[in-house]
Amino acid sequence: MSLRKSHELHQRRFSRNLGVGLTLAAFIVIIFGLTIVKVSGTDFTVPTSEVQN
Repeated sequence: MSLRKSHELHQRRFSRNLGVGLTLAAFIVIIFGLTIVKVSGTDFTVPTSEVQN
């Protein structure tokens, strides 16, 4: 339990930090999702090398 009442500036800073954090998390999720879709696409094929005799 704090002895002093929290200042209004701390509440505004917390809400701003929360907004920035949620935006960053959403951006990371979008990039991760795009990466998964690109890698797991149906046209993704591993090149095969043919052995010549």
